[in-house]
Formats: sequence, C-alpha cells, structure tokens
Amino acid sequence: MTSTVPTSVPHAEAQSPPGLPPITMFGPDFPYAYDAHLAHPAGLGQIPATEHGAEVAVIGGGLSGIVTAYELMKMGLRPVVYEADRIGGRLRTVGFDGCDPALTAEMGAMRFPPSSTALQHYIDLVGLVTEPFPNPLAPGTPSTVVDLKGESHYARTIDDLPQVYRDVMAAWNTCLEEGADFSDMNRAMRERDVPRIREIWARLVEKLDNQTFYGFLCDSEAFKSFRHREIFGQVGFGTGGWDTDFPNSILEILRVVYSEADDHHRGIVGGSQQLPQRLWEREPAKITHWPLGTSLSSLHGGEPRGAVTRLHRTAGNRITVTDASGDIRTYRAAVFTAQSWLLLSKIDCADSLFPIDHWTAMERTHYMESSKLFVPVDRPFWLDEAVDDQGNPTGRDTMSMTLTDRMTRGTYLLDNGPDKPAVICLSYTWCDDSLKWLPLSANERMEVMLKSLGEIYPKVDIRGHVIGSPVTVSWENEPYFMGAFKANLPGHYRYQRRLFTHFMQDRLPADKRGIFLAGDDISWTAGWAEGAVQTALNAVWGVMTHFGGATDATNPGPGDVYDEIAPVELPED
Repeated sequence: MTSTVPTSVPHAEAQSPPGLPPITMFGPDFPYAYDAHLAHPAGLGQIPATEHGAEVAVIGGGLSGIVTAYELMKMGLRPVVYEADRIGGRLRTVGFDGCDPALTAEMGAMRFPPSSTALQHYIDLVGLVTEPFPNPLAPGTPSTVVDLKGESHYARTIDDLPQVYRDVMAAWNTCLEEGADFSDMNRAMRERDVPRIREIWARLVEKLDNQTFYGFLCDSEAFKSFRHREIFGQVGFGTGGWDTDFPNSILEILRVVYSEADDHHRGIVGGSQQLPQRLWEREPAKITHWPLGTSLSSLHGGEPRGAVTRLHRTAGNRITVTDASGDIRTYRAAVFTAQSWLLLSKIDCADSLFPIDHWTAMERTHYMESSKLFVPVDRPFWLDEAVDDQGNPTGRDTMSMTLTDRMTRGTYLLDNGPDKPAVICLSYTWCDDSLKWLPLSANERMEVMLKSLGEIYPKVDIRGHVIGSPVTVSWENEPYFMGAFKANLPGHYRYQRRLFTHFMQDRLPADKRGIFLAGDDISWTAGWAEGAVQTALNAVWGVMTHFGGATDATNPGPGDVYDEIAPVELPED
C-alpha cells in the first residue's frame, strides 16, 4: 500500500546484531519453533484414512480460522468455515468510493515485524511481498514530527530530537536491562536456548505478574522523573506512544520487546486481507484425500457459512452448531477462532462447552479499543520541500509522520510513488483516545483531525489534497469484535495460561473435549498476527490428535513437546 518497489521478506537477518541469529517470536511462555514445524518436509502430521473427509467446524474466518481450515484440509479433513462478516477478520483492507481500487486503507493489522516467522511462512506461501512501514523515526520514514504541549520538533533520526528524548530512550533501555534481563533473554530467544529462556521467564512471571507497565517504570531509578515517564508514554519508541498500555501487565510489554515485535515493521503490498483471501482460494500442491485443485473455497461453493448463533453439546460429546440461517450441524470437533467475548454475548452457548475455569478466563479477558481514520489524497505532497515565511526553502518535508499529544496521536503518510494518489492515516489511537472518537461520524472525525493537524502544520492545506471521503473504524463498536485486541491486566497470567493451553485436551475431563480455542487473543502475543497463526497450529495439532492422528517422529508438534516447554504455572491458592 505504500511506496517504492516491493521486495520480498524476510529481512530479519539484516536487522540482527552481528554474530547473532535473527530474532523470532520464540517464547518466552512457550518456546516452540512454529516456523521450523511449518518448514519441515514431513508436514504437520496425518490422520487415519478412516477419518478422511470428516467434517470439522471452524468458527471465524480471520487469519487464525483460515490457517486452521487450510491445514486441516491438507490433512484430509473437511473444514466447514463459519464467518459472520468477511474473510479476513482484523486483516481488513478497504478501498475508497470513487477512487482507484489500488488505493487502500488497512483498518486492522497494517504492520508486521520480521520476528513473525510463522506468519511469514504463509506470506511467502501465497506470494505476497512486503515493504518498510513508515513508523516514527524508522529508516524508511522520510521524517518525523514530535509535537508535545504545543511544541514541535522535526527529525529524521532520534539524534535530531532534543536531548530529553534521547534521555528517555536511554532510561527505557536501562529499565529493561535492570528490571527484566533484556539482553540475556533476547540472546536466549535468538539462540533458541529453551532452558535459559525458561529460567529467566519463570523468575520474571513470579516477580512481575501483579505489576503494571507504569508501575514497572516507576520502580526503576532510571525513570524517577515524572516528565520522562510522561514523554515516554506520549512518544515511546518503535511504533509511538505507549501510555495506553500503562495499565496493562508489564509481562505483555516484555513479550513485545524481547521479540522485537515493535521494530522493523513491514506492510503487505496491496493490503493484509490478501493473505487470508489467498489462502481461502489456494489449491495446495500436496494434499491428502482431496483431489488436486481442491481449495477451501471449492469445498464451500465459494462462500463460508454464515454467523454462528448457538453452540452446544449433544449425544456422544458432539459439538452442535446453529448458524444465522437456522441450519444445524453436528461435528466431532470444532475450532473457535473469533474473539472470545462472542461466546459470552452474540452466541448462545451451553455452559458444558468449557470447564468453569476457562469460562472465567474468557470473562476476565481485557480488550483494548482502537480507532483509525484514512483519507485518500492526490499525491504524496508531504515530500514537497517546506518554505519559511519569506518563501525560502527550509530543507524539511512539508509534512511528516506525526506523534502528538493532541487528539490525533499518530498520523501516518502512505505513498504509492511520486505523483500517484496516496493515503494518509490521519489518526490511529487506542483505549481512551479511541473512545473520544466513538460518538463522531467519519466526517466529524476528519474535521477534528484536520483542525489538530492544522495547528501543527499551519501552512499545509491538507484538505485541498483530499480526493475522496474518509473511511474509519472503531473496533470496540464492531459487533463481531467489541474491541481491537486482548491485553492482559496485572494478575491475568493464570487466565491466559488456561486459554493458551486449552489445545492440550488430555488434561480436560472427557466431556469437555472436542472444541478448541484459537486466535490471537488466545495467544501470548495478542494484537500480533503471529499469535493468530501459532494458536491455529496448536488447534490443528489438537484436532489431528482428537481424530487419532499423529505427527511424524522427525517433526514433533506443539503438543508432542508440551511437557518440556509448558508455560510457567503459578499457584492457584
């Protein structure tokens, strides 16, 4: 969706320190090599021939659901996908009415770190390419403006900002090193040193489970200055300000920084929704039971089944699914990949579906709000050279990627090349900042945003470049999402562990088996597409095992090695 000639990824190796392997989202809670599992020539496993063609319900057509369905189809099962809205979930790419269809906006996921190596497997599989995403101060971002308390600073690198910003970055690095063994964990994750990862993480989980992100900063001598904490919250490093995460568990933040999930981001050329859509249409070259040329689309006659309205258990411990058309089908196994709050509200569920502790974990799930607004513009005018009051060139861009404490918070400039129509994300906000936009229409939002940006760029006529109506989203107001992504609060580690480990169903009572949870909110890395993929692969292993299947001895699945790498278990008393 953005500028320059696209190039293939991964680029993680180029970003790694000399002498160290590239980082991946390898742990720390469950240090399993999903990328190696996917790349192994033996495949993910197989089921007995007597089970070929057996139906499995897959509820939710987002990335996790489509990956689950795709891999189950390859094993010879018949996934039946239910989707209430559109294939893609929060990989949602939209166009602008009356504009070139190539001009798109990413309403959900829009930037992906190279450490998402399982995700990258599928990006490569379907032939998508990526390009650098213009985060603040990123190497591919022409310029960044930081505007706080009415004072703006223009920068191409962090060295162009006042010293206080570099002091804040140094404080964050010190805080991580002293309070969270950052270098040791980062190295252990790069080297996939499972014993060392587990040793460090077990200590930190016990120590920090009850700590907020903000409390973690306050406990550090490096962040004794309130002003430094305030700047860090408003500006942060990587994707921008982090203050909307301040109430969340520090463990959530550590998972992000250990795995560099907030760094080196890339966007998918043409839009992220292409990934699940292409998997839906893809005809695998290697497939069991089904004839060559089979795809998820062909198994469904082109369209998934509609919204699920009821889930309950029936005789023989079967899972019975009722959809919006009134159709009722019964399955020996089902995978639920939509956001878990739907099980509490939109879907009529029997209590018998899950153990009571899992219901509690779903009820305690904390979702963050998020909103965006995009407008199409005639060209990347921001790259024009700015002039001063006397009309002299300043050597600066007319407009920059912008971080501010004003209502807009984060503004991103996305171009398709010189003199071609482009896109501006006028505002990307989370939590309380997102709720401020909720009552406003798209046009009302745009007016407020243009006013805020006009105070930062008084000489720039942004409105004069707009060539179409804005598009916007507030994920907390989307009926099949009710929030953007999960973010655990202090004390929620035990709840997350229950949800993530649900695929290990030999630990459950016999009458609670057969339905599997997946999706990024079930993962340890919610808000990242990698978590959606990883939990999908867990569910695939669980369904395969449920049908009497097994992995190849040379490529053990996540459940096969579970006892060696199981997440830390905290006492429940």
